[in-house]
Amino acid sequence: MRFPPLLLTLLVGTTLTRADVHVAPGGSDANRGSRTKPFATLERARDAVRDLKAAEKLPKGEFSVWLHGGDYRRTQALELTAADSGTADSPIVWRAAKNERVRLLGGVPLPRLGLVPSAWSAVTDQAVRQRFDEAARPHIRQLDLRALGLTDFGEMKSRGFSRGTATAHCELFFAGRPMTLARWPNEGKFDHLAGFPETSGKNDDHGGNVGDLPGGFLYAGDRPNRWRDVSDLWVHGYWAWDWANSYERVAELDRARHFIKTAPPHGLYGFRKGQRFYFLNVLEELDQPGEWFLDRAGGQLYFWPPEGSHSGEVTLSLLDQPLLNLADVSHVAFRGLVLEATRANAVEIRGGTNNRLTGCLIRNIGNSGVVITGGFGHGVVSCDLLDTGDGGVSLTGGDRQTLQPGGHFVENSHFQRQGRWSKCYVPAIAMTGVGLRASHNLIHDLPHCAILFWGNDHLMEFNDIHHIALETGDVGAIYTGRDYSFRGNRIRHNYIHETGGVGMGSMGVYMDDCVSGTEVFGNVFYKVHWAMFIGGGRDHRVENNLFVDCDPAVRADARGLDKSPVWRSMVAEFMRQQLAAVPTALYRERYPAINSLDAYYAAPDGFTGIPADGNVVVRNVCVGQWLELGWHAQPDGFKLQDNFTSGDPLLVNLATQDFRLKPESPAFKTGFQAIPFKQIGLRPDAYRKRLVNLQ
Repeated sequence: MRFPPLLLTLLVGTTLTRADVHVAPGGSDANRGSRTKPFATLERARDAVRDLKAAEKLPKGEFSVWLHGGDYRRTQALELTAADSGTADSPIVWRAAKNERVRLLGGVPLPRLGLVPSAWSAVTDQAVRQRFDEAARPHIRQLDLRALGLTDFGEMKSRGFSRGTATAHCELFFAGRPMTLARWPNEGKFDHLAGFPETSGKNDDHGGNVGDLPGGFLYAGDRPNRWRDVSDLWVHGYWAWDWANSYERVAELDRARHFIKTAPPHGLYGFRKGQRFYFLNVLEELDQPGEWFLDRAGGQLYFWPPEGSHSGEVTLSLLDQPLLNLADVSHVAFRGLVLEATRANAVEIRGGTNNRLTGCLIRNIGNSGVVITGGFGHGVVSCDLLDTGDGGVSLTGGDRQTLQPGGHFVENSHFQRQGRWSKCYVPAIAMTGVGLRASHNLIHDLPHCAILFWGNDHLMEFNDIHHIALETGDVGAIYTGRDYSFRGNRIRHNYIHETGGVGMGSMGVYMDDCVSGTEVFGNVFYKVHWAMFIGGGRDHRVENNLFVDCDPAVRADARGLDKSPVWRSMVAEFMRQQLAAVPTALYRERYPAINSLDAYYAAPDGFTGIPADGNVVVRNVCVGQWLELGWHAQPDGFKLQDNFTSGDPLLVNLATQDFRLKPESPAFKTGFQAIPFKQIGLRPDAYRKRLVNLQ
């Protein structure tokens, strides 16, 4: 075989005997790809690696693609396929050079504020200026994006609970944080549905008033009267329930009637009087620091910078694709990179085996941070994921028909401010399938749940979770529900504390809608509403947990016995179908407790419901409220034994949240085992130390 001169240099040049490849923003793709003559683009480096593989010149041990410091502006995804795979003996590692900050950027840095002269200017057009509050006018700056050659900003789309994933529209980021699209009421506040036109209201099964007219409701007050252009006006709300939100485009605003009609698909579950919502994408409501508005037709960006600084980087997200897209790739790793400002997911991995994201900072993402689908053994390790529009990391793997594990995992990673847009059921970590793991993670400041799992044999351990459910209700920090075949899941040694919640509030571990067979062992719950909630399920084992100042520690019901149509349909039809969808013999051998369901589904006198039986609650320690049983639950469905629920367990220091038990604690006489507090949460390693510098 004859090789081109460039490839011969790569194969035999003394600098590249280890086949290392170098890339730098100031390089050239006509270079040889060495340390002193680096390539300029990731694609050129990828192709060089393919050539080396074709020539069978990959060495044993790690093969490195060194990315040198600077921004790699992405206008399309870096696409890797099976041709770019390494092997178990020779993995391929795309890594940041030592002590250099490497960023894959899906947005465009805009001119900085405060420079003289500056592309930013005060708003001088009087017609526009008059639309702002008088107090805001001196602070708002204007930038002509068309003059910078920017014209494609994406479109706002309906998104939210059960709406699927829509690629986000462009967003503005300042000093590494997302800014707020101009809205009313301002961030953290809501208006409330005032009701419905006389002909459209009806009472629902829960006693609430729900709109009958598709997409129509009334608002209170006269705030919209001051808005001049409502052609691209949007509303976001929890239209019927505190766990289901959506964004809706306003199709009609009737100021005289105080009436709003939204464009299809309209609010989920209808519209309920008194529920929360706000308006957004309103120029006149750009009235406080950190808010922005984009005149898409004219290409004019308006921004009130946060107080105290005009020196931060200003970025507009433009890319509508992942930054990294791996399809059927194996044994490839990315280490120490910053992935930022795409409107889509940051990383997508489909198929393949044993790929890794290690020590990466993933932030300011329009959709999710990392989406892994299929394959085996992919991992996200010691990464920081901040400010994602949807979820943090989504793992889908394993086979529920064979119970073969998927082996994907997330460990030692920090999650903060997920669900910036979609809010509900877009957790820091989502696991679907069989045999997935989330361990040693720090998760906080989320609008909804922290860990959401569906399927079997998942492990959630040593995670530190706090300040979740900050905008929603009826949700758990760790959550699953509505399937009798979800078995073998273990929730061990997590610290769940100081959770939020509106309406019904939030739970610590929430086993919703009759889901069954979960082990909850050695966790610590502090200041959590309904810390351990068994929502009608069976065969749960709640053992060796510590509950402090919860209300209560354990709550359980037996909703599977409820005779109302909604619950009878769920248990008699949906849950039976879910159970029938998995192999009967395999599941009954692996999880023998499932056999107990037969007596209820095959009852000779007809189906009368399924009680919450077989639950074991043993050797727990509680400081504060202990147990509540309600909604058909009977004590004989719960084995309560050796729980220390009264008296002083002798915590080391409750005031400083040192929840270790003193050696002489009477709780140890029940068989309670000391909880390994030092192992919970993030662990120091070389990648975590580097992440501090990447921030």
